[in-house]
This record gives sequence, structure tokens and C-alpha cells, in this order.
Amino acid sequence: MESRPTFAIIDTGAIKSNYVWLKKNIAKDAEILAVVKADAYGHGAVETAKALERAPAGGGCGCNFFGVAICEEGIELRKAGIKASIVILGGVYPSQIKDAVKYDLTPVVFDIETARRINNLSKKTGRHTKVHIKIDTGMGRLGLLPYQVAPFFHELKGLANLDIEGILSHFSEADEEDKRFSHKQAGIFLQTIKIVRKIGFNPRLLHIANSAAIVGHMNSHFNLVRPGIMLYGAYPAAHMIGKIKLKPAMRLVSQVVQLKKAPKGFPVSYGRKYITKKDSVIAAIPIGYGDGYPRHLSNNGQVLIRGQRARVAGMVCMDITMVDVTHIKDVSQGDEVVLIGRQGNDEITADELAEKAGTISYEILCGITSRVPRVYV
Repeated sequence: MESRPTFAIIDTGAIKSNYVWLKKNIAKDAEILAVVKADAYGHGAVETAKALERAPAGGGCGCNFFGVAICEEGIELRKAGIKASIVILGGVYPSQIKDAVKYDLTPVVFDIETARRINNLSKKTGRHTKVHIKIDTGMGRLGLLPYQVAPFFHELKGLANLDIEGILSHFSEADEEDKRFSHKQAGIFLQTIKIVRKIGFNPRLLHIANSAAIVGHMNSHFNLVRPGIMLYGAYPAAHMIGKIKLKPAMRLVSQVVQLKKAPKGFPVSYGRKYITKKDSVIAAIPIGYGDGYPRHLSNNGQVLIRGQRARVAGMVCMDITMVDVTHIKDVSQGDEVVLIGRQGNDEITADELAEKAGTISYEILCGITSRVPRVYV
């Protein structure tokens, strides 16, 4: 069955290019943990991971580490044949521990009871399971607070079937131009590492740097960094755009399915929020907030048709969005419409949509729903 003409074209070459750029611009001895959670920010986790496993950088092999949020995402990658280390950044629940061990996933741990359960199952099955321990240095989300670190690691001494492979934390405002709080977090992280080593552990991997910190906090790279949004060609913050050379990986396209000659004073879409000021031509596009095109772009967003910008006319509907194409010559039914990406000499980026919708590019990309087919090139 032929699908409607709305789809996302994913350029895996662009993702690999961004990976190579990052590899060349991080600390010399650091490796990359590619964050592919949330279906690789809407780009397809399996296809992205396959591309990055094969991506050479600096004369070496492809990506050796992937980061997911939940156990199910890690299992999906394993079943697809991904061999690299897969870190479950959001931790595991008791019912998931069996699968985490079975599929050789690396859970992030931040409470002793979970550590005991992983250890006991590993001992029972004759395995050693790699884990990373998360420290809360000021994010206020998951992780051990500094005063909990020493007691926790003393408890870990009795868990012989755990391999403490890494220690991690997360910056809360690495994308801000004011670096003071991030420097404070990095300092707490360093102090934590000293405490852990004094107790007798020497984790091989230390990581705190997300996309923003890779650019703005070179001293936080340690020996592993965790890029997410930058792999997909979007920017952690507007002030970083000139500092990074990235290629957007997603092109979101559709077609004109109907053209309507509307007289002056004609209302368009729900609530009559758009009234034509003159005789106009309105194009209907088969994409809406049900596909992840934000309703906040109503009367605000723009698309590209025949290389020119056309404004969203009226409220974005669940399945259809209307645009005013009165000023564009010779628009026809079936013309390509670009909602994210380049057409001709112009480009609409996820960052631009995010600014107009009052959100961040992460939400724009992750929000493109599963009913929009992905086509890989």
C-alpha cells in the first residue's frame, strides 16, 4: 500500500560526518558514547547505531559505546545485531535486571538495592556485569549525592560479581554561557573520583560531558563524552552555532494535496484565527500535530515550496496544515513541501522551528511520531 506523501529522510552520512567531527574535536584520549535514546532523537536508533558502528574516525574503528534511556531500547539494539557496549543511562527496574544481564547491557546504578540485585543474579548465572555509578553533582535528577558516595562504594566492596566500569554525572546548564555552576559540578565530580579511588575502586570510564559540554567545557571530557543532539546536526544552544560544523540529518517533507482559491475575508482552520486579507491561494499539506508538527507553529511556522517560504495559515490540525502560497508563482498539487531541511537556496532547521514553537530542537526531533515513515539515505 502506498503511504501518504509525508516522510522523514534520514541522512546517515550526515550522522557519521557529525560523529567524525566530534571525534576530531574532543580530548585526545576520549572516546564517544553516542546517545541514541528516544529512537535516536527521532532518527531511528537501529539505523543510527549501525551507521556509527561502521563510522571510522581518526584512523580507528567505529563507535564502541551507545547510550539508551531504558532497558527496552538496549534490547532493541542487541536484537538488531549491535555489538558495542550499550549503557542504560536511566537505570533499570527490578523486573528488567534479568534482561539487562541476558543481553549484556550496562546499567547505570544509583541505589545499593539495585546493585545487590544485579550482583546476585550475575552470581547465580556465573557472570560479571558491568555497571556505571551515577553521581548527582547538581542536576537534582538521578544519582548519589556527594555525602552518599563513600558509604555506597564501601557497600559495593562486598558485591564481587559487579564490574564498576564507569562513573558518570550530568551537567544541568552546560548550554549556558555562564560557566560557573558547570565548573562547580565538574569540581564535585573530581572530588568524587578521588573518594572512590581512595576506597579502592578505579573505574576505567569517567564521563560527564554532554553535547553542550563537549564544546563549552573541554576540561570535562575525561575519557568518554556523551553527544546526543549534535550527532543529528542540531545545536545545544544558539550561541554555539558558529563554533560547531554540523550537518542536519533529518529532512521532513510532504506535498501539496489541495490548492484552494480563497476570497478576501475567508477564514482558515479551527477558530478562524487566520482570515485572508486579499484574494489568496491556500495549500493543504498532509502533516499535523499527530505527526509531531507542533501546534505552536499555528500562524507562526513556515515551510518551503518551490524554494520560497510560505507561512502556516491558521491552526495546525492533527493531520493537515494549511499554508498561504499566494505569493509563490505556479504552485501545483503534488509540489514538494519541506518542513525541516533544505530546498533550493533556503533551509529550515529544527533549531528554527524550536525557536518559533517556544521549545528546544530536542523536542522537535523526538516529537516526529512513528506514523511518519523514515527513509534512509
